[in-house]
Amino acid sequence: MTQWESVIGLEVHIQLQSKSKIFSGASTQFGSDPNVQACLIDVALPGVLPVCNFEAVRMAVVFGLAVGAKINRRSIFERKNYFYPDLPKGYQISQYEIPIVSGGSIETEVDGEVRVVGLTRAHLEEDAGKSLHDQFSDATGIDLNRAGTPLLEIVSEPDIRSAAQAADYMRKLHSLVTYLGICDGNMQEGSLRCDANVSVRPIGQKKLGTRTELKNINSFRFVEKGIEVEIDRQIEVLESGGKIVQETRLYDSKRNITRSMRGKEDAQDYRYFPDPDLPPLVVSDDFIREVQRELPELPNERKNRFENELGLTTADAVQLTQSREVADYFEVALRQSPDNAKGVANWINVELASYLNKSGLNIQNSKVSAETLGELVAKVSDGTISGAGGKTLLQELWDDPRQSVDAIIEAKGLRQMDDSAELEKLVEQVMAENPDQTQKIQDGNHKVLGFLVGQVMKLSEGQANPKSVSDLLKHKLGI
Repeated sequence: MTQWESVIGLEVHIQLQSKSKIFSGASTQFGSDPNVQACLIDVALPGVLPVCNFEAVRMAVVFGLAVGAKINRRSIFERKNYFYPDLPKGYQISQYEIPIVSGGSIETEVDGEVRVVGLTRAHLEEDAGKSLHDQFSDATGIDLNRAGTPLLEIVSEPDIRSAAQAADYMRKLHSLVTYLGICDGNMQEGSLRCDANVSVRPIGQKKLGTRTELKNINSFRFVEKGIEVEIDRQIEVLESGGKIVQETRLYDSKRNITRSMRGKEDAQDYRYFPDPDLPPLVVSDDFIREVQRELPELPNERKNRFENELGLTTADAVQLTQSREVADYFEVALRQSPDNAKGVANWINVELASYLNKSGLNIQNSKVSAETLGELVAKVSDGTISGAGGKTLLQELWDDPRQSVDAIIEAKGLRQMDDSAELEKLVEQVMAENPDQTQKIQDGNHKVLGFLVGQVMKLSEGQANPKSVSDLLKHKLGI
């Protein structure tokens, strides 16, 4: 029976986070009424001339440097010709022969296996408008607000070998562009969209199979599911004696199938030629050096630092660095408890994450600030309150962020008992009331110690410090 290998390449469009469009001064703000942000250039009235947005160019260079790519000092804008209602000019201004960014790579990791995915290119282009099929019963509406929004299209080499790796590539790319501040990463609003080129071939065969393109996938889960379904479909077609047709397909998440959309165009179908209204785009060495100096610490670098310098596990470091906002929150919280990176990571990744998920909030909107959470962790670390007391404290802070940590500790009686004389009385009482268990410990059965600690905690109504209780019991019992 034939064993199959999947070959996948991704084309990802990221919407650059500039305030104005790539060739006009119109706003790129999301959510405005239809067609209020489409200026004369965007609707392609005769005689208007495009002018390239410097900020979009800077963001493209930022990305190229971050992935170790070559920045082409001279690149060209070209017209990609096709006719669609939401494209007023009848062509899209893009880059083809000479893009601004060539090469580079992104590292993926699935089930502990690290693989490098090469990048072919990243080029600047303008977005099209949007067809609205649900606004009218007998017509399609056209909203040109999005027309001209600056995009960076990032094209990978066909180096991806599984749907899971494709999803991880998307997550890594999403994390990178949001870290760099060049894209807000909001997939629901279309800020990051993926087209997947998928083919299969017998294992060991070097020749690529016929590919299909899955168009406009807008979530990590759908990237993985859609590619899985398409791989299975292609294998089924080939094993039944059929042939794969090069075409564009859509992933239907409700039915979990892919369906044909149209025949796949090739480059010649678009009749690319240099745009006569735009001169070649030239960037200087000085400009590139300036951008290089301004690059932030990248996600993988930060993850490695959290592991190597702070002693975090790989799992904790990965979770903390998937988002720049979460990593920043962690570092601010850590200032309040600098010797307990593991504790801070746990409280963010587990306890705080639970509150955020239940409330549908991201960490930027957390009701508990990073400074306050760091203070909470410090109180747990130094024994002022117990772990359970910390959870009570977090609940109180979430319900009313105006309260201070110390005020809640006092009001709720969360401070652990640190009076050694009082603790000693409780320990002696528990030993006297539990002679059999006490004798078992003295006879060498140290597992019973936990029972006595629990009895002391019960007597103290949870205010005793468990470690202090355990140490005192060991001292009293001579173990």
